[in-house]
Order: sequence, then C-alpha cells, then structure tokens
Amino acid sequence: MATEENQKIIEIDGSFGEGGGQILRTATSLSALFKIPCHIFKIRQKRENPGLAKQHLLYLEALCELTQGRLEGNYLSSQEIKFYPGDFWKESLKIKIDSAASITLILQGLLLPALFSKNKTRVIFEGGATDTFFAPPFDYFNFVFLSFLDKFLEKVFKKKVLKIDLGLKKRGFYPKGGGEVEVEIYPLPYLAKFEKIDFPKDKGKILKIKVFSLASEDLRERKVAERQISGIRQTPLFYSKLKIPIKIEVDYLKTLSSGSVITVIGEFENGIFGESALGELGKSAESVGKEAGEKFFEEIKKGGIVDKHLADQILPYLALLTKETLLNVGEISLHTKTNAWVIEKFLKGRFELKENQICWKR
Repeated sequence: MATEENQKIIEIDGSFGEGGGQILRTATSLSALFKIPCHIFKIRQKRENPGLAKQHLLYLEALCELTQGRLEGNYLSSQEIKFYPGDFWKESLKIKIDSAASITLILQGLLLPALFSKNKTRVIFEGGATDTFFAPPFDYFNFVFLSFLDKFLEKVFKKKVLKIDLGLKKRGFYPKGGGEVEVEIYPLPYLAKFEKIDFPKDKGKILKIKVFSLASEDLRERKVAERQISGIRQTPLFYSKLKIPIKIEVDYLKTLSSGSVITVIGEFENGIFGESALGELGKSAESVGKEAGEKFFEEIKKGGIVDKHLADQILPYLALLTKETLLNVGEISLHTKTNAWVIEKFLKGRFELKENQICWKR
C-alpha cells in the first residue's frame, strides 16, 4: 500500500480566480470522495483577512473526522493545508460552533462525499449561523439547492433517489450564531451509468413564488418581518399584470442575536431561482425586502434555468454523474469559473463556459 509520502497529491492554488473558501470546500470534498490527498496553498490570499477563518477550520476538521483522515496546517489564518483522507466514513458527527460560522457552507462541503459513502451520515450542528453573510441562507439551501439536486438526480438515476432529512431546530444570526440543525444524509443507491443528460433550454412559465420573511423575536414590536414584505411589494414581482401566484410566510424566532432574513424562491416549469437579503444595522426593513425582490427580478430576466449561485453549487454533481451535459444559467460568475477549474483537477473531463452556458464533457 502506498504511504502518504509517496501518494499522488493534487496541488491547488487557493488564490486562483475568485480565491475564496469554495476552492477549499470543493477540493477537499472531492479529495475525500476519491481518497486522493490534496495540498492547497495561498488560501484566501486576496481577502482582507487571508487564510482559514473559523468556518473553514470547522469544516476541514469535520471532514477529517468523518474520513478518519489527517490534516496539516489546520489552524486559524493558515494559508496552506494538506489533507490526507482516510479509507473510512464515520456514521455520525457533532459539530459544536461558538460563532456565526455558516452551517450551510459546512454542510455543502460534507454533503457530496456523504452521498457517495457506503452508509447513512448523521450530522448535528450545535451553534453556528443558519442565515449569515456570504453564505446560502437556510431556506435557499433547502428549497433551491436541494430541490434542484433532487430533480437532477432523478434524471440521472431514472427514479427518485435523494433522501436527506434536514431538521431545523433553531435559527442562528450573526454575530452569536446559536443555530441548531440535524441532518441525515442517505447514500445514493449505486453509481449511475455515465450518460448524456439533457436539460431544457429555457426555464418555461413561472409556477409560483415563495417569500420567507423571518426576524428574531426582539424585532416583533417593530414589525420587521412584515416591513420586509412591504419592501418587496414595491418591486415588479408584485405588479398585478404579472399575475404570479405568491405565497408569503412571516415568522418571528427565538435567536441568540437580533437579525432578519428574507428569501425569495421562484419555481418555473423547468427551473428554479432564488435570492435573499439580510437585515443590517442602519438598513431599514423595507430596503432589505426591496433589495431581495430587485435582485430576484434581475436574476430571472437573464434567462437560463438556474440562478448564478446554483450554477456554481451544482457543478460537482454535473461532473461526477454525467458523461456530457449542457446547462443554461442566468449568469456565469467568477465563483462558477473557479469551481470548474478545481473540479477539473480531480476528474477527467472539461468544462466549457461561454456566455450563459455550462458545457461538461468527459
């Protein structure tokens, strides 16, 4: 058996392209899946505070524990790590977070290898943020990313195969976090036969829009959640001539930190789009709602069948489970270009990104 010293190791420049934490998550999740070590250097070098932040460190240590692997350079602000995945996949893990580190970003990195493991994986988050800056809000992760992944896997396997029990016990906002989430991830039944997968070219007609406006209990008197809805009502989404069926949910929650979030999800015949905005000090609740509505409206005008965020997040699954595919997206972001570059380091195949199209071929 090869030792760690003479094993093939994949080198990743963490400052490439967008140069953020997504490089770290994609590279190490694929490393765990294929059991190939990786060396990532210049981690988040272009950021104001370069190197590993708390959420990156928590994710890496969780992945290392799940695989019974080994990490080098796993300390705060480290700009270089080596990850040697083990041959094992642990069935359960508790992640304790004493900050507003993003639960959805950590979960996003763990999900891919968990789906290809041999056993069910149970992860419990104690602490952390369900809805925070520069990360997918919980409702986006649940109702946009997982929803599209479910439909994509059904195309690949010719039947429903995605089984994830995602339990939200408590929301967490910046800066204290305090979220509580339990998730059970069931492995895919078998590796699919690599085939060409065809996606519709256009999103088709809109079926419905869901709006989730949430705020911490201490903001109830100021009617922050309702005022966020007042703000979104000022955008073209609510123009009567569009005749779009819109479902609105308003709720107040017990959280450690004061905060609010509004998430807009649009379900179309052939696709799904989502956008969100978070409450901030000095920003009116009305402007938060208006921001989310305007971003969503601009996104759905671009065409394609998924938004720019989902285009980035779905890439590893397209590459792993198809021989060839063409996906029309709202926008090809720098995040998407960077993620494609990382994936090509691990898989034999190539992405071609042009205009608003993602083309993958093995």
